[in-house]
Amino acid sequence: MKSERVETGKVGIIGAGQLGRMLALAGYPLGLQFAMLDPNPAACGGQVAPLTVASFDDRQALAELAQKVDLVTFEFENVPVDALEFLAGRVEVFPRPAVLETAQDRLREKECFQQLAIPTPAYRPVSAKQELQEAAAELGLPAVLKTRRLGYDGKGQVVLRQEADLAAAWDSLGGSALILESFVPFEREVSQVAVRGRDGEMVFYPLAENTHREGILHLSLARPGDPLQAQAEDYSRRIMEHFDYVGVMAFEFFQTDTGLVANEIAPRVHNSGHWTIEGTETSQFANHLRAILGWPLGSTEPVGQAAMLNFIGELPKAAELLQHPGLHLHAYGKSAAPGRKVGHATLRLPAAADLPAALRRLTDSLGSN
Repeated sequence: MKSERVETGKVGIIGAGQLGRMLALAGYPLGLQFAMLDPNPAACGGQVAPLTVASFDDRQALAELAQKVDLVTFEFENVPVDALEFLAGRVEVFPRPAVLETAQDRLREKECFQQLAIPTPAYRPVSAKQELQEAAAELGLPAVLKTRRLGYDGKGQVVLRQEADLAAAWDSLGGSALILESFVPFEREVSQVAVRGRDGEMVFYPLAENTHREGILHLSLARPGDPLQAQAEDYSRRIMEHFDYVGVMAFEFFQTDTGLVANEIAPRVHNSGHWTIEGTETSQFANHLRAILGWPLGSTEPVGQAAMLNFIGELPKAAELLQHPGLHLHAYGKSAAPGRKVGHATLRLPAAADLPAALRRLTDSLGSN
């Protein structure tokens, strides 16, 4: 193993989407270099760093990447665990691959939450049509049927509202291992972005309140001083200590009348933390790099009041967006396509009281609400 601190050098990133792109952009001012690996030759991270085009389980490409870099991280949690373990035999990998074995499987994730006394929706594993019928009868409806693996941004899940929905849901998802979860009557969805260094130091960003459309994050509103901050930090701390975690982790929660209920973890930088680029002293991307390099973590104190709006499918015209005071535009260099995250804007204003009206003006100008 190398020393506990990497003084400078090159970071390998598995995945070259917008998260990898933003990691590199945060790292260049710190004197770092980057190399990325992704199967997509048009991956937008390749616009800002050297890109190796190869499948995530291409052992020769992984070995060559390991020779070029001082350590490796990843921006995409569906990387094969054995690929990261292969890399870890050649170069340091953070976060450690073991966390993916839990995060990639919703059943294992829920079992981990239960082990750590973190509240979750009631759930049952489902592997046959009869089991689905029995689980629905036991948990009651509405409920959410999900694939145990690979689903994200609303993919791989179906809401069951009545018994007649079961057959169609099984037909659409029944080829995979599934989990049925009770529907949570939540007041709002929030996320905690947290960071843990190699030495166990932890810092936490203010909670973000999230709004989704068709399963994809639409708006994140930073909530400094939220009364549920301490509970979110406690649950995040339990998870990170359990895995001896290094790097940024995002934890998604439902707020209910009894407090926070865990939805899922993301062992990487996260869409709901994009507001931190302009909205805090140190962005989630810079802090992820600091953590995996063994450097001191940066302050997560907010700078003004911030909100992040995703652009899905098509990017609005930059000149029109930039008419809005306090707006910071991030275009990902992607072509337009339905359901694709092509960019985001962060609104940062001096006072919280100014933000709602500014958001209304922005969304009205985009024809959304």
